[in-house]
Amino acid sequence: MLTETTLPTSMPRSRVLALPPDLGQLLARAPSPAPPGKDPPCAGWSRSVAKYLVPEIVFGAGVLDEIGHAARRLGAVCPLLVTDAGVLAAGWGEQAVAHLRAAGLSPTGWSAVTPNPKDHEVVAGAQAYLAGGCDVIVAVGGGSVIDATKAIAVLVSNGGQIFDYEGIDLIARPIPPLVAAPTTAGTGADVSQFAVITDTTRRLKATLIGRTLVPDISLTDPRLLVTMPDWLSATTGLDALTHGVEAYVSRAASFLTDEHALSAVALVGQHLERSVHDPLDEAARTGMARASLSAGLAFTNAILGAAHAISHQIGGLLDLPHGMLNAILLPHVVRFNAAAEPARFRPLAAALGVRDALDLPDDEVGEALAREIGVLATAIGAPETLSGIGVTEDDLPALARQTLHDACLTTNPREVCEEDVSAILKAAF
Repeated sequence: MLTETTLPTSMPRSRVLALPPDLGQLLARAPSPAPPGKDPPCAGWSRSVAKYLVPEIVFGAGVLDEIGHAARRLGAVCPLLVTDAGVLAAGWGEQAVAHLRAAGLSPTGWSAVTPNPKDHEVVAGAQAYLAGGCDVIVAVGGGSVIDATKAIAVLVSNGGQIFDYEGIDLIARPIPPLVAAPTTAGTGADVSQFAVITDTTRRLKATLIGRTLVPDISLTDPRLLVTMPDWLSATTGLDALTHGVEAYVSRAASFLTDEHALSAVALVGQHLERSVHDPLDEAARTGMARASLSAGLAFTNAILGAAHAISHQIGGLLDLPHGMLNAILLPHVVRFNAAAEPARFRPLAAALGVRDALDLPDDEVGEALAREIGVLATAIGAPETLSGIGVTEDDLPALARQTLHDACLTTNPREVCEEDVSAILKAAF
């Protein structure tokens, strides 16, 4: 793992970054604006509504320095700082503590989070918050740290068990203010209304969804990405790709999310492989930080689909990296969904760089996109099959049944039954 002394020193603190070119050509579904002047007659007008949630976002090299001021603006005096062992080893936890103290705050540190955060870890974090008399929660870490932070906030303000809030909009009381600084590029947890927690009794991942879970302030500092090990860069980057793809074809997609989804897919295609093989490449790391942010803004508002619904079950069963599972499943889910409505996948294929994607016959679009996803995943060392990472054939029936209860399945663009999930799992096996 890289140490702090290897960090690049020439990265500017901020910059204006243009979107990938030609995205406008890919946004074919945006509705026309209402005509100017007086209110038009309403008969026959579409009743579709677009909703968009977003935190305050600060993006740029060096913005970790602002974490103390961000917490103080939210009323912090004694914030709980949530990290994990990897973040502490990289030195980011120590830097965060210094910035919090420099802002006049008295932080309490807690770092007992593991990948795919567990229910008992959330309870321990809530106990640390209460014991420290904390008032704001600051997360510095990847998706596991940020998801655990959200769940801790729910418990300390709403009580009960964390799985009392599994599902959509079941959190009744406001939670403590949240600041999130991601150290990975892919989860989008710093801007999302999701928290995914492992139920160690049922051996599955439970999804909590609601606007209450959107952090108040997101601080994205691309410098924090250089300490990721290669495997984590690869898996989180593939998670960002899956977020972009599933958000774009989601039943809840809108003109407010489409541009972010396509931007994320294009940025992953341009920068992921380079960021894995050259961790100190400034342009690649900044590009992947942007990809993660764009994907997060897309999926938190459009929600996701079958790839995530299935991967949550496997991750809960075997405690495997979420992005790795998405990389294996996504090509097969794309083939399944594109068979019903291929036109929705054409802009995605173009964004990822599929040659002549806009001119391909409908029956070739899904396969072309699936193949391109597989090529990228292979290039960065991702596994290709579920059997290769420890899933057994005996696991498949239970995984198929459990998937049907996952909230992400509600926005998959094609109806899915247990037999469909079984077929996807067998194809990926």
